[in-house]
Amino acid sequence: MTVGIDAMAIHAGKLRLDLAETFAPAMDESPEKYTEGLGLHASSFPDVHEDIVTMGANAAHQLMERKGLEPADIGRIDVATESAFDNSKPVSTYIAGCLEKVFEDDFHHANKGERKFACISGTQSLDDAYNWIRAGRNRGRSALVIATDTALYARGDAGEATQGAGAVAMLIGEDPDLVELSVEQGFGSADETDFLKPNQQFPSVDGKRSVQVYLARMREALEDYESVAGRVHPDDFRFGPFHTPFPGMVRKAAMLAYRHLTRDTEIEDELEPELGRQPHPDEFDDESAYHDAVREYMDALKGTDQYRAWYDRTIEPTLDIARHVGNWYTGSVHVARLSALRRAREDRLDAAGERLLVGSYGSGAQAEIHTETVQENWDEELAALDIDDQLEARRDISFEEYEAIHDAHNHAKDDEFEALTTPSGEFVRDGQGPMNERTYRYVE
Repeated sequence: MTVGIDAMAIHAGKLRLDLAETFAPAMDESPEKYTEGLGLHASSFPDVHEDIVTMGANAAHQLMERKGLEPADIGRIDVATESAFDNSKPVSTYIAGCLEKVFEDDFHHANKGERKFACISGTQSLDDAYNWIRAGRNRGRSALVIATDTALYARGDAGEATQGAGAVAMLIGEDPDLVELSVEQGFGSADETDFLKPNQQFPSVDGKRSVQVYLARMREALEDYESVAGRVHPDDFRFGPFHTPFPGMVRKAAMLAYRHLTRDTEIEDELEPELGRQPHPDEFDDESAYHDAVREYMDALKGTDQYRAWYDRTIEPTLDIARHVGNWYTGSVHVARLSALRRAREDRLDAAGERLLVGSYGSGAQAEIHTETVQENWDEELAALDIDDQLEARRDISFEEYEAIHDAHNHAKDDEFEALTTPSGEFVRDGQGPMNERTYRYVE
């Protein structure tokens, strides 16, 4: 049995903030701080009538309509988010309720749940669906996995420029059209406090620590993956979609991965006259000297033709979409996958049979490495997506409008704000119910 992702759809927030032209001048910063340092050009934001439910429901509706599915075809709905507004009722029930407004049947016999482990929970939900199908408990039905987030930070926070909002819907089933998931997985996990939201809307972040933990857990996960799947070589994979809070962090992860993957290979032999051999801990009297040597080696490795060619081929294509939407938390690694496959289609690459090395991460902290194999019908599936149309249709906002939209989604503020876009053919949030629950409707 092959199990994997049969189809995908996204729903980006309907507003666009240009970081270089709008955000940077308001912050009295150089545009290059964002476009070159962070690797970001723009962010997606939700309009007043949008939230994690509407974005998730719109992505799921688009996917089901395109694949000709009915509720009876779906056996479970799993939502991954770190933007939940209810500590009891899962977001999946709200999304199912929305979808039942446009389908004749209901989802009463579908298992529903919500996953939480920061940004990695989208991949954990994939794992849950994969295991459910492999166990034979699906009765021939597919799973709907939705990663949906509004990744907002407090005004003035160092992470403010990396904000974003959007949802990724994935259909998981047998004999998938897009990618098959590997049985082998690798994990790196530890009790860390690099990013947390203890009963608060906006996260507390130790930025420097978060980068360190991200890299450490990714390295552990890769080593664990190799312990079950065998040694990995840089040429084994066509693309490497990584968790992308911002492209600048992926550049660091890619450098670390390449150093690990080339150790004791013909690539290291080829680079030895220029760089020497990679440092090993037992060659140094103390840990600090070892880390200094590693940094020196990586600085030199980064400038080699071998690394640049690998990065441009394997990593750079995964960042195309992220540069223009910002961080989607649980959806970011899945946006990276779509970005890579979209580039493959643009380049007319025959990607069927190619493998992806997927690196997911969630603060707190855990990383997962697994592989995915591109399937024969991938090109047809990518051709059906409307990613470019969605991104081009977003409304550009001024800095003053950005401030108002940020306030509109700040739970601590009760001010009323007018929507900046007119909804059409989509789910919208339309108020509060008698128990203070959020209510939704479909706008034709």
